Amino acid sequence: MHFSPAELTALIIATCFAAGLNVYATVGTLGLLARAQVVELPPALGLLTHWPVIGASVALYMLEFIADKIPAIDLVWNALQTFVRVPVAALLAYAATAQLSPSAQALTTAVGAIVALAAHGAKTAARVAVTPSPEPLSNIALSLGEDAVAVFVTWFATRHPFWALAIVAALVAIIVIAFRRVVRALRRVFQGASRQLHSSAP
Repeated sequence: MHFSPAELTALIIATCFAAGLNVYATVGTLGLLARAQVVELPPALGLLTHWPVIGASVALYMLEFIADKIPAIDLVWNALQTFVRVPVAALLAYAATAQLSPSAQALTTAVGAIVALAAHGAKTAARVAVTPSPEPLSNIALSLGEDAVAVFVTWFATRHPFWALAIVAALVAIIVIAFRRVVRALRRVFQGASRQLHSSAP
């Protein structure tokens, strides 16, 4: 499938969201889809179709598959992945849009990095909320759901880039709204605690 510049931009931004959830699943899925000739990747992303890259992505995905389902370990893993998911997503966006104008390439790269950061931030926040639970099933279910979303969004973006972009835009909007509500709730809690301290002070 050959992509127009607009379709390519939509594809890359949607893929960056998937990379923010699981970069190894995203890279591996893109490589396998290209190998199966389901999608024609931009020349700059041809490296993803090489078997060593696909093999490394699958191996790292399996490592994340295990680490991501162990309470407490998953928090450390996701913290470390901040330095992998967002930079790799930005690099994918930059390389894939090499044929666009410099300004369009820079804009797509910036948006891709922001979208990846939003997805990664939402995933990390969800883990912080779920990890204190004494049972491991919530961690496992959440991790499997994130992996499924990453693979689905990557595949769907190669077939329907604009629809995939619309889905990602809606998800990012939900993340932003949820984040703002959490910040407001925390602010009210701290303000209430501050007032209580002042009122109880002699």
